[in-house]
Amino acid sequence: MRTTPIFLALGLVVAAAACKTTTATLPPDLASRFEAESVVHRADDQVFRYTYYSRSTRGNRWEDRDASIIVTKSSVFIHKNGKVGLDLTQATRKATEVRRDGDRVIISAGSGQSKVSWSFRPPADAEGWATDIRRVL
Repeated sequence: MRTTPIFLALGLVVAAAACKTTTATLPPDLASRFEAESVVHRADDQVFRYTYYSRSTRGNRWEDRDASIIVTKSSVFIHKNGKVGLDLTQATRKATEVRRDGDRVIISAGSGQSKVSWSFRPPADAEGWATDIRRVL
């Protein structure tokens, strides 16, 4: 029996889907931290627009990053498999802001040239996400 191009293409699609990586894996210490803090929202494998200041271009730059977000009653944590992108708690001393732009939620932290922002489209209820993030900060 000959293998047709259709079966080869189908095999490649199945293999690519099986290789898709996740950004949601957490080490046990972080998983237990968030469980103890009561998870309010969680969105895994989201595309975030990360905006930062660049001295080389004398202005803001941005890039899309795959990451996951966890919002608990006392923290906001953006990560890629436990590697911290943003970890905000009620004790955070840096300036923070949460705002909406259409269906996007934008979380900003820092000030001046050290200010960064992470924006994303929550899977549902952007206003609810923004409200719950504001409660943390």
